Amino acid sequence: ANYAWANRQCIAHWTRESFTKVFGISREELGLEQIYDVAHNIAKLEEHTINGKAQKLCIHRKGATRAFPARHPDVPPVYQDTGQPVLIPGDMGRCSYIALGTETAMEETFGSTCHGAGRVQSRSAAKRSLRGTDVAQALAEKGIHTAVLYRVPIHLQEAYAYMGLSQGAYPVAEQCAREILSLPLFPELTEKEIMYVVTELKNIMGGL
Repeated sequence: ANYAWANRQCIAHWTRESFTKVFGISREELGLEQIYDVAHNIAKLEEHTINGKAQKLCIHRKGATRAFPARHPDVPPVYQDTGQPVLIPGDMGRCSYIALGTETAMEETFGSTCHGAGRVQSRSAAKRSLRGTDVAQALAEKGIHTAVLYRVPIHLQEAYAYMGLSQGAYPVAEQCAREILSLPLFPELTEKEIMYVVTELKNIMGGL
């Protein structure tokens, strides 16, 4: 998690540098200050009540983040009256949420909550369940038409029938023909059109 924190600090710094360079004014004048940083996938030593007894535990929040209630000693002073902020981004095209830690979270989840929309299936399962033809059809329904150079591998095309090659002769080429497609991204597309293509592809792929 220290790597994640460091990465976010670097990204924030470079973002501020870019804005400063483009607008020609300082970051202070731009008001580009970090408001909040959500930690997730991290282990922390904390005190929790187990069977009525306070115990010091190592809580590893994998795919989760901390959600401590108001007046908890580990909550920063600025959030003591409200509870720890919880930012839950939705998946592509859906709602996100701003929530607060509660006593219920302490009782039921060691003061934890999700840090994102979550997945119906794993990345690997999603990849296995989608073929190039499936993605192409789903994109076409959104008005995005894709191209495949050779939907039928060359060795299976009529012009090469005389060679006597059959299905399975070149499995890699056959797999590529099933799964690879070309997206309509070219210089004439507007930024809005590019983002539409990217967003719809992410929706279809489940945010992979």
